[in-house]
Amino acid sequence: MKELEEALLDGRADLAVHSAKDVPGELPAGLSIVGVPERADARDAICGAAGVAAIPEGAVVGTSSLRRRSQLLAVRPDLVVEDMRGNVDTRLKKLSAGEYDAIVLARAGLDRLGVDEGEPVDAETLTPAPGQGCIALEARSGDDAVRQLADAITDRRALVALTAERAAVTALDATCHTPVGAHARLDDDALTLDGYAGLPDGSAWIRDRVEGDAGDPSALGRELAERMLAVGAGELLAAADSR
Repeated sequence: MKELEEALLDGRADLAVHSAKDVPGELPAGLSIVGVPERADARDAICGAAGVAAIPEGAVVGTSSLRRRSQLLAVRPDLVVEDMRGNVDTRLKKLSAGEYDAIVLARAGLDRLGVDEGEPVDAETLTPAPGQGCIALEARSGDDAVRQLADAITDRRALVALTAERAAVTALDATCHTPVGAHARLDDDALTLDGYAGLPDGSAWIRDRVEGDAGDPSALGRELAERMLAVGAGELLAAADSR
């Protein structure tokens, strides 16, 4: 991502395309997110079981995400959650080979690859990563021509949701490696935003939800963060970072 942003800043590129969940909350000076196409399914998916509750007791579950690990152990402390690496095909092969009893992947990634596997998990059980399922278009802040082009393929619902989620995790001072989830959904002009912060072992966690006007998604994101910080999310995330 750094190389793409350097190309934007020195004029070698006019637009960068990112998986939104990998974009830090604070962008380099002079760069902005200028568009978000229609969002894919933001949920996580369980492969190898019909859902979180259906995973056998004591089963080995694979994931590379601290967020998923934290939330799985928060609701199923009996599980053995182990780290796993590789692309989607590699992970599914490891599941088929019996290295894991179940694995957790992004539903959007499976859909984009045309892989008909995995049971989606509701966002209240596994709160997705902020921006999961979204593509973020990044450009120079003052490049109005590129911004207009990006506007033509931008989906308002996706943009509003992503803006709220990014505002929340920025105010929480979270990173893409922190056990934090944020998921916004828009119903007409009513915006609902769920948040999660926890320790990697799921032994302590905070969930909250706020609702508000979609006209100011950043304010709603900050409100969620303030509520979570008020009940100890900052201390929780600091403890998570030290582990």
